[in-house]
Amino acid sequence: MPLYLGFDSSTQGLTGIVVEIAGSERRVVLQRSLNFDADFPQYGTRSGVLPRPDPLVATSSPLLWAEALDRFMGILARDSTLDLTQLRAVSGAAQQHGSVYLNGAAAAGLARLDPQGPLAGQVRPMLSRADAPIWMDASTTAQCAAIAGAVGGNEVLARLTGSRAFERFTGPQIRKYHEEDPSGYAATDRIHLVSSFLASLLIGAHAPIEPGDGAGMNLMDLKARRWSEVAVRATAPGLDRKLPALAPSWSVIGRLSRYWVERYGLPPANVIAWSGDNPSSLIGVGLVTAGRIAISLGTSDTLFGLLRAPRVDASGASHVFGAPTGDYMALVCFKNGSLARERVRDAYGLDWDGFSRRLRETPPGNRGAIMLPWFEPEATPPVLTPGVRRYGLDAGDASVNVRAVIEAQMMATALHAGWMGERVVAIHATGGAARNRDILQVMADVHGTEVQQLAVGESAALGAALRAFHGDQLAQGREIGWEEVVAGFVEPVARVRPDPRSVAVYAELKHVYAACEAHALGRGPDPTPLVQAFRSARGPA
Repeated sequence: MPLYLGFDSSTQGLTGIVVEIAGSERRVVLQRSLNFDADFPQYGTRSGVLPRPDPLVATSSPLLWAEALDRFMGILARDSTLDLTQLRAVSGAAQQHGSVYLNGAAAAGLARLDPQGPLAGQVRPMLSRADAPIWMDASTTAQCAAIAGAVGGNEVLARLTGSRAFERFTGPQIRKYHEEDPSGYAATDRIHLVSSFLASLLIGAHAPIEPGDGAGMNLMDLKARRWSEVAVRATAPGLDRKLPALAPSWSVIGRLSRYWVERYGLPPANVIAWSGDNPSSLIGVGLVTAGRIAISLGTSDTLFGLLRAPRVDASGASHVFGAPTGDYMALVCFKNGSLARERVRDAYGLDWDGFSRRLRETPPGNRGAIMLPWFEPEATPPVLTPGVRRYGLDAGDASVNVRAVIEAQMMATALHAGWMGERVVAIHATGGAARNRDILQVMADVHGTEVQQLAVGESAALGAALRAFHGDQLAQGREIGWEEVVAGFVEPVARVRPDPRSVAVYAELKHVYAACEAHALGRGPDPTPLVQAFRSARGPA
């Protein structure tokens, strides 16, 4: 039966999923992950990030990503349960916004990769910059201001590209590189996203960028789906000559090159354009019709959904990207996702079972105790100086702090997603923490709607595999709708329904949370009276 392979190169690891599709027979036949820290300790990453003295700077190694791809293909080739002669197409997703800088030797180097040698060592001479800025970087505030000013302000930039200038976005990172290392920038022939870089390694040539991922750069005209001359010119000189072409999400961009065919015995399967992890997750959780949103609980927490037409968040905190369906997607990113949950877990010496038990033993609303879990610089709302803020919250009480971090994360998703304007009938939950039913109950209660837990937690990799299927079908001349593409893979395995009593509690608490956030950002008065009033209304502990 035909096989389709999808990758997700996330912040902390590489996941691959193989799906088998023949008519109505559809199933996941392989799912494997490699952890960057544990499986590639020689790179010295921590949670996939290279240690830096400046907390605002976040980079990783392109060689690490290349070596992980090489090793995974070896694992795939040795799996006796798969008939790899049936592999029809490959696609992938990668963490958005990260940039990889290749020199003029890269085009020839990609074309002549030697199957007898490891991939990473052959990639090294192609790099004009050894490290890659990633989405967690928050060091480009000055560059963001310069780019926004050059195009007429952040509102103009958001209407043009789908987002205001964001520190982690690729455009500001490119401008910073040009300013701080002009000779390195001059030696750069091609600037890839993580997604197009890995796709290039598969096809042995420079791969294009897909519009869903390209929209996360502050460089693409969102409606026209082409590079914006205004934004490109505002970013760095000669940048138009360094950017890959843009290609639709379903494009066949090449075939698995000689390197993979000879090194691992893989067939020369079609390679479909890679995308960002968030656009790919849109497919992997089945958001191919309006009225549903997904909340992905991963390294970052993201809330996203399908839009038929682009909208702009007036607050400037959120994004609109291209969707693999040819539509648009809204996305709100919260950088303090799993890392914040882990920090609270570890601070009180808990394992995940203990974390869940503490969550269950505290009441919804937490008697008004509020945490703003900004352990790292935050994207939504923009917080460049990290630090946890507590209101009416005893830092020494493990149970109350466990509930506080979860409630804060869920209330933040509700507070910062209202601009989307969609009536939500269901939430699709994905990501590692979506396996925790206690967390999903808080999600359902805060949003006041049913949460559907999906069978496959790795939605970006699944979405990539399904996009590989979709692109391959179109290449064969078969028109196929997206509902048919996702059928059989995105049905919920569990449903978590909101408790009306808890929904009422959170309807009040969300106002308290919003006041605490405004105060912490210097935009509102001390919320202590609101916290005390909420606590008094709930009665004694």
